[in-house]
Amino acid sequence: MSDKPRHFATRTIHAGEQFEVADNAIFPAIVTASSFIKRGLDDTPDYSYSRVGNPTRHAYETCVAALEEGVGAVACASGVNATATVLELLPKDAHVVVMNGVYGGTFRILEDYRSRTSGLTTTYVDLNDLDAVAAAIKPETRLIWIESPTNPLLHLVDIKAVCDLARTRGILTCIDNTFCSPWNQRPITLGVDLVMHSASKYIGGHSDLTGGVVVAASEDLHRQLRRISMAIGAVQGPFDCYLALRGLKTLDVRMERQCANALEVARRLEGHPQVEQVYYPGLPSHPQHELCKRQMRSGGAVVAIKVKGDRAALNRLVEALQIFVLADSLGGVESMINHSWTMSHCSMSPEQKGAMGISENLLRLSVGIEAVADLIDDLETALGALAGQ
Repeated sequence: MSDKPRHFATRTIHAGEQFEVADNAIFPAIVTASSFIKRGLDDTPDYSYSRVGNPTRHAYETCVAALEEGVGAVACASGVNATATVLELLPKDAHVVVMNGVYGGTFRILEDYRSRTSGLTTTYVDLNDLDAVAAAIKPETRLIWIESPTNPLLHLVDIKAVCDLARTRGILTCIDNTFCSPWNQRPITLGVDLVMHSASKYIGGHSDLTGGVVVAASEDLHRQLRRISMAIGAVQGPFDCYLALRGLKTLDVRMERQCANALEVARRLEGHPQVEQVYYPGLPSHPQHELCKRQMRSGGAVVAIKVKGDRAALNRLVEALQIFVLADSLGGVESMINHSWTMSHCSMSPEQKGAMGISENLLRLSVGIEAVADLIDDLETALGALAGQ
């Protein structure tokens, strides 16, 4: 592709190196070969073994790296494996400063596994309190882990401010950008060193793949990630890479519809008598709305709500829904609802969930591309049924 700047929608279709194999095909081939033929002892082809490199994976990695405005990417078997791959950059007994309210799967890796297997220690702080961040930094601190917006309460982090501080201390930064996708937020332009995604969500977009990806802002970090990926081998398979790349083709149009729908849903629910609180950074009532406008393209496609009622009431609400489906994920074209207490953050203790602000009456809505009038009608009907009990 030429060096001429292109709009994001155009880059989703054409970015990266997608046409090296069967270069007259309009879409990259799915190359399932585990090994590639060498024509002699001195032959050094681009591909030798698929754990090390695969043409389909390369096409996907170069596209997503271009969309994030990074220099390169590694595609991983899952989002949590992408997180684990980043942590492999750290030495034994390293310390990580982590955003309060981090995703439950990330918390589990840090606390249940890396603390035991590599001596990793963590400090959880509100990354918007730069004095607290500075106080948390130790001589062995090697990474600041950002999640913005957080899952599920949609707290934001001032990404540039944290990265500026980290850079003065020589500390790496990594952000979980899953909830935004490259369409809604490009953290490398704000100073982040590494961006990770659960590609199973908005990048894939159709609830039909499992994958993760890490994008590096520098050539050196990309080389290190490639070596780690080759060594531990938890790479994304060619068919899932094909699905992820296909998903990227419609990222612009999907996110535009989903985020617009989410804003309308949030506006409608904000004044509903059965809703205790709405969390959505695209609303002027959100305490970080101005920050959202500075570093995000929109408020996103996820809305969190606290419903007036107990666990039994929430169950009645979920059962009354006809369009929203109860599911353990987000980011698909279909609208989903998630009960964080028993689903996304189930591995945490009640005390840990409470400290994060997660209560049993909290629901996370992943808003899809359906007609927004139908989505609002579905939610209002279910809330109305709840009120009638």
